[in-house]
Amino acid sequence: MDFDLVVIGSGPGGYVTAIRASQLGLKTAIVERAELGGVCLNWGCIPTKALLKSGEVYEELGHLEDYGLKTEGRSFDFAKVVERSRKVSAQLNAGVAFLMKKHKIEVIAGTARLEKGSPAPKVVVKLNDGGSRTVQAKNVILATGARARTIPAVGLEPDGERIWTYREALVPKFAPKTLVVIGSGAIGIEFASFFRALGSEVTVIEALPRILPVEDEEVSAAAQKAFQKRGLKFRVGASVKKLSSSKSGVKVELEAGGKAETLEAEVAIVAVGIAGNVEDLGLEALGAEVEKGHIVVDGHGATGVPGLYAIGDVAGPPWLAHKASHEGVHCVEHIAGFAPTNLTSPIPGCTYSTPQIASIGLTEAQAKEGGRKVKVGRFPFRVNGKAIASGETEGFVKLVFDEATGALIGAHMIGAEVTEMIQGYALAITMEATEAELQATVYPHPTMSEAMHEAALDAYGRVLHI
Repeated sequence: MDFDLVVIGSGPGGYVTAIRASQLGLKTAIVERAELGGVCLNWGCIPTKALLKSGEVYEELGHLEDYGLKTEGRSFDFAKVVERSRKVSAQLNAGVAFLMKKHKIEVIAGTARLEKGSPAPKVVVKLNDGGSRTVQAKNVILATGARARTIPAVGLEPDGERIWTYREALVPKFAPKTLVVIGSGAIGIEFASFFRALGSEVTVIEALPRILPVEDEEVSAAAQKAFQKRGLKFRVGASVKKLSSSKSGVKVELEAGGKAETLEAEVAIVAVGIAGNVEDLGLEALGAEVEKGHIVVDGHGATGVPGLYAIGDVAGPPWLAHKASHEGVHCVEHIAGFAPTNLTSPIPGCTYSTPQIASIGLTEAQAKEGGRKVKVGRFPFRVNGKAIASGETEGFVKLVFDEATGALIGAHMIGAEVTEMIQGYALAITMEATEAELQATVYPHPTMSEAMHEAALDAYGRVLHI
């Protein structure tokens, strides 16, 4: 055996998995065909947050008088905004390289393909600098991630100039004056929020009846209202029939309510989901099952092919970096004999728009559809002292409890910095907390997090500040 473990892909799933394997004493290699850190660090989670921060600061400059401050005006250098986001990614890319060296993980730069081997498939790598290398390991973990989903039949694919996916939208040559975003999931909403903050006229198209369709219905409605106040426009229940581009812009032909409509803009961003990177890996010959563009795995990441595992985006939804990291650690600990039970921890989801959105567990509708009787608590930030002092009064906290047991089964938040607060509910659900523990917890004052406490009190008729 060349290695105890070979990890294919170095995104947050792959590189974290490799580090944990090294900690467990496994001789480990990681294969990466592009940049260390994968899409998340280089073309996804991190650079988008850098752009969003620039947009947020710029937007705040337009409201300085609300805080008793004055400025002579505001402007932005779009090239420097993009450059800053690239520098942030480069810094983290270098950090991953350092971690690989620190943990004595061999990095093989190239494109991997699997062939039959024993006890796990062989990994044949077409090296980036020429030639090839074949390695045999006791176990192989696929962490190849995913890419933007496209629909060529109706023109939903990038053309490099006027039609963008998230990748093109991260390194644009200009800030479009008019923009159409197709898809209102987290990716679409975040780009819509960024470009709107810089002054673009943005229209978001969503085929389903509401935006952010995976979120609780109350959160979706509040989010749309908040975004519309910032000037975003929406077409919901609208299906794109054709997207076409020219040198000067794009044309979107859509249908809503049985009526045809045409929108024109300088640029369109396609954000209609993602597809797992399952192609050209040799999975078919090995007998690994692929369903709807994702590798089918069990609760430990095992594919059914001896010694072959898959984690993260390539193994299916939710397509989140922290989910990939958590799955990877569990998978490698299972391989080492330390994780006998299936992975069951709840996965929080976040949208870094203005306002932010965060959630974990079941929505109220999902809980009721599952036959549960529930108690629901809500608390708005408009009566929270810290929110008022900060000028961040949009949004609310909503909690869903199982009526029979008191267990917290869902938490849904919209407002400033809720992506930083959702971890409190993630911990609570993981520890199987009930309303009793949440109500007995002391929350510091003044903080936005006090709304989290009040929502738990509200579910049981004990709310204090309404």
